[in-house]
Order: sequence, then C-alpha cells, then structure tokens
Amino acid sequence: MPEWLQAGGWGLLAGSALLVGAAVGWFARVPQRVIASIMAFGAGVLLSAVSFEMIAEAHAQGGMLPTVLGAGGGAVVYTLANLALARHGARNRKRSGSQPSEGEQPGSGSAIAVGALLDGIPESVVIGASLLSGGTVSLVTVAAVFLSNVPEGLSSAAGMRQAGRSRRFVFLLWVGIALISGAAALLGNSVLGGAPPEVLAGITALAAGAILAMITDTMVPEAFENAHLLVGLITVAGFLTAFALSRA
Repeated sequence: MPEWLQAGGWGLLAGSALLVGAAVGWFARVPQRVIASIMAFGAGVLLSAVSFEMIAEAHAQGGMLPTVLGAGGGAVVYTLANLALARHGARNRKRSGSQPSEGEQPGSGSAIAVGALLDGIPESVVIGASLLSGGTVSLVTVAAVFLSNVPEGLSSAAGMRQAGRSRRFVFLLWVGIALISGAAALLGNSVLGGAPPEVLAGITALAAGAILAMITDTMVPEAFENAHLLVGLITVAGFLTAFALSRA
C-alpha cells in the first residue's frame, strides 16, 4: 500500500474516535463529572505524546532552534485563531455544559465546526509526517490521538445536545472532521515527503505547540470544572498510560 494512503488511513482511524465519543455523548446521559474525568485522562495522554513523541522527535530531527521556533509559532497561531473563534461563540466548544445555542449567539454553530477543525488538523498532520522518518507510523501518536479524541467528541457532543443543536448537525460535523483528519494526515505525508529534516522538525514542533495550547485552553478547563481535586491525579494517569505505550 502506498505510504500516503497508509497515512490517510491512520489519520481517519484516529479521527473516527471523535465520532465514537460523539455517539456516546449524544445517546448516553453521561454525568458531567464522568465526562470531565475522561477529558482529564485524554489531556494527560496528549501531554505525554507531545512531550515524548512530537517534541522529542522534532529535536532529534532538526535540533533546538527549529523545535523552539516551531512550537512557539504553533502556539501563537492556535491562540490567535482561537481568540477569533471565541468572539463568535466557539470558546467552550469542548465543554459539556457551557456552549451557547444558535439563538443565543447566531453563527456559533459554524464557529464550533471551524474550531473542531482547528483542534484536529495538527494532530493528523503529525500522524502523516511520522511515516516519513522510518516508513512506519508512530503507533503511540495514533493511540494518543485516538484516546484523547474520544473524550473530546463525547464532551463536545453532550454540550451541543444541551445547547439545542440537532443530531444531524452534530454527526455531520464529526463525520466531516474524521474525514478531514484522514485527508490532513495524507497531505502531511505527501506534501512533506523529501523535505529537509529541519523543515520536518519545524512542522512537527508547530503541531505540538498548537496541540499543547489546545490542551490547556480547551481540555483542562472542562476537566477542572467538574472533576475538581481529582483532575491532577486522572491527568497523570493518562500521561503515564501514554508514556508506557511509548516505551513498550
């Protein structure tokens, strides 16, 4: 199978976890404390993947300068885009109980959709690019993204249901994000093929910086709001789970 097609398949697999989580969040009445706990675990998983897979790989490929510039640039780009989306009602897109309805803030549904894309694309690009270093995908990165996507989809879908959005909107959104995740991984592999190590390092670090900003800006607040004093313990459990996978 061509490498670019493998990349797309892995990206689609990781993105499909959003749909799984959305189905649970929509059809099951999961208590908010449970949702927050799952979100904390997912945040820990992603923090581990950013640390031991993305940033470490970027540094090994290109050294300190591309890693620092890429991660800083990713955080800046994500934050600016997130600020723009927050003004249109997407600030709490991952929250299970704080999303505005379309009546309260017109255009918030579209902003939430764009925000979901903003959150998912960096992860998928990294999955596609990870094939370039050795011809095999980073299973730890795929697993980390998959495990973190389930609570993201669950919490966001529960919030959308509470805000009065239709089932059609919710599931078309997450199906679309899953497909775009596959396409982003495919493009990340095909476009970056043959790029110098420093460029690959910068792109990987760029995605890592964006993901780290996303974790602290959208996932951790949802976890802390309802899990309270347990959020640290649950986050560490997620972190160690992903770390164990990386060393298996």
